[in-house]
Amino acid sequence: MATAAKPARQQQQQRHQTKEYVFLWTGKNRTGKIIRGEQRAASETVVNATLRRQGILATKITKQKFRGGRKVKEKDIALFTRQLATMMKSGVPLLQTFDIVGRGHDNPGVGKLLLDIKADVETGSSLSQAFRKYPLYFDLLYCNLVSAGEQAGILESLLDRLATYKEKMLAIKSKIKSAMFYPTAIVIVAFIITAVIMIFVVPAFKEVFTSFGADLPTPTLVVMAISDFFVAWWFLIFGGIFGAVFAFFYAWRRSTKMQFILDRCFLRAPVFGPIILKSVIARWTRTLSTMFAAGVPLVESLESVGGAAGNYVYREGTRQIQNEVSTGTSLTAAMQNTNLFPNMVTQMVAIGEEAGSLDSMLGKVADFYEGEVDDAVDALSSLLEPLIMVILGVLIGGLVVAMYMPIFKLGGVV
Repeated sequence: MATAAKPARQQQQQRHQTKEYVFLWTGKNRTGKIIRGEQRAASETVVNATLRRQGILATKITKQKFRGGRKVKEKDIALFTRQLATMMKSGVPLLQTFDIVGRGHDNPGVGKLLLDIKADVETGSSLSQAFRKYPLYFDLLYCNLVSAGEQAGILESLLDRLATYKEKMLAIKSKIKSAMFYPTAIVIVAFIITAVIMIFVVPAFKEVFTSFGADLPTPTLVVMAISDFFVAWWFLIFGGIFGAVFAFFYAWRRSTKMQFILDRCFLRAPVFGPIILKSVIARWTRTLSTMFAAGVPLVESLESVGGAAGNYVYREGTRQIQNEVSTGTSLTAAMQNTNLFPNMVTQMVAIGEEAGSLDSMLGKVADFYEGEVDDAVDALSSLLEPLIMVILGVLIGGLVVAMYMPIFKLGGVV
């Protein structure tokens, strides 16, 4: 048995290693009727031979071409999940659903991904197994929920729940990005404007002031000194900034210790820290609620929750909770031991454990903190707009006044 299975495994591995393409074909069957279809194969020759064995005379075989397309984003996966859940609830067969969504998507990259998954399902793989072959797009949580739905026979319901979960996570991330984008963009624009003034505008004024032959005001001298520094060392300034940004993101992605330190600093930041904390708790509770409601055991659910929280501090805390829960500790006690969750969260979890409605309580906590994130982002946006305008006004206005002071002084003397 072992010797017979070994060549079979080798043939299967060779088949996976051989690059296959999607071919569209047109042909005639034994009765002369024109039929069309598609097939995955390594070459047109293989397609032709397969059709001949089926009694089909191929008249046209073309390789399906996929343009590069845009990158497959999380938003694309959320939209696909919603479409898949809706169509399956409407009674559309699974393979036909993949075909409809894949060919109708405006991003060719998504279409190719879905048609590849469809081909895996056609060859006998389960849907969760097909998803696990693409971990870049379908994480452990996604695959576990799909697997639970297949085993329990409620795949349509779990896909609908998964789509809702994806949509809520995207909404939270979008809120956080919008809160961070505005001030970051303003700071970058302010720096570029200041650099342009220092490098090009101030030196022109300096030439004019030199011809006056009079003493210049102190603010003007300070601005001119800063301008001289920008002109002489602009390459070091810009190079240092870009280098620091690159080193920051490189260390953040490669170093686990750096991620832990930075995420802890983000949580303690004076203005954005509370918003980030609320968003992390919302994602943590929403993920655990979705997994637990799907029937996934608590210990296995916690394995996916840590990564979905989006914060390394909470990822490490979730590992601690998972270890304690696996040894018999209640979820409430394990969460309290980490000192990462507010008292309100642990109290709601305790009530849910006692009442046997943990998924419902976690969902309510997630709803509460998602609302808190929305309110905090709106309040922050309304506060930052006038504050940034004042800062820009002081910065740009100060530069303009400093450069025009000698002209005003000269006008007073005349």
